[in-house]
Amino acid sequence: MPEPLPPTRKRRGRLLRFGAALVVLCAVAGYLVVQYVTGGSGGPVCRVVSGKAGGASYDFTPEQAVNAATITAVGTGRGLPERAVTIALATALQESGLRNIAHGDRDSLGLFQQRPSQGWGTAREIQDPTYAAAEFYKHLVKVDDYQDLPLTVAAQRVQRSGYPEAYAKHEPDATMLAAALTGTSAATLTCDGRQDTTQAAQATATGPDAVRSALVRDFGRDALETTAAEVGGKASPSPTPTTGDARTVTLPVRKDSSPGADRSLTERGWQLAHWAVANSSALRIERVSYAGRQWTAGNTDSRWRSAGSAGATDSVRIVTAR
Repeated sequence: MPEPLPPTRKRRGRLLRFGAALVVLCAVAGYLVVQYVTGGSGGPVCRVVSGKAGGASYDFTPEQAVNAATITAVGTGRGLPERAVTIALATALQESGLRNIAHGDRDSLGLFQQRPSQGWGTAREIQDPTYAAAEFYKHLVKVDDYQDLPLTVAAQRVQRSGYPEAYAKHEPDATMLAAALTGTSAATLTCDGRQDTTQAAQATATGPDAVRSALVRDFGRDALETTAAEVGGKASPSPTPTTGDARTVTLPVRKDSSPGADRSLTERGWQLAHWAVANSSALRIERVSYAGRQWTAGNTDSRWRSAGSAGATDSVRIVTAR
């Protein structure tokens, strides 16, 4: 018959079991909190897929989606090619994970970890994603033949990073994002559209007003003139909003007339449609329709589906929440 354990060993064993149980309980509690805050999922809720055969995809968060859409809109608004957008997105993925962070190495800040002490602007300016993206492109276009250089070389000549090879690993994801957000790859970007409460609380406008403000923020002051944005004046009693629905912003698609731009109407339309989906959580967008396809917030798979007559090819329709 084995001898009984000394009292001190018994107490130690009970403490170890109690500690292990406490760790498990904390982990479960943390998981439940994440589920509650995010509405049921603690992971990324946006996805972009390759428009080419192979099935490659990249999952990311609503915050990253908004920033990627802004970076892209600033680039195309300057008439820059898709390659420039790919370089910018890969750089932001490496520098900040496409998050507008308020810290970094020494005085580095923002999406591109730009430094006030290096002449990139004030701390406040650098943390404005539109400003930061514009500054990145301003320096990129000064790089001779940047479109023909390896991505990591072009990015490094702008950033002067201590880890110049790091940008290359983000090229596949940045390429997919750029193709979707410039509109060259149709119906390839989706989000689940759950409201981002933090961003919504910071918004200065809601509904169509918020959409118009964000369009101007990302595409420039002439965005509404370029797209001739229309908003209905009366709410529709129908479940499917008409052009008279006060929650609907209709963007007639016109060719991008920015200096140096050479974009088809279809690409311009898909750029606007994907931009709206990327901003769906922050701007409380429920539906986006274009070119016979429709995205609806809350779908389990968030796919673009047939829209019938609601998805006209000559305009992008954005329906905001009530």
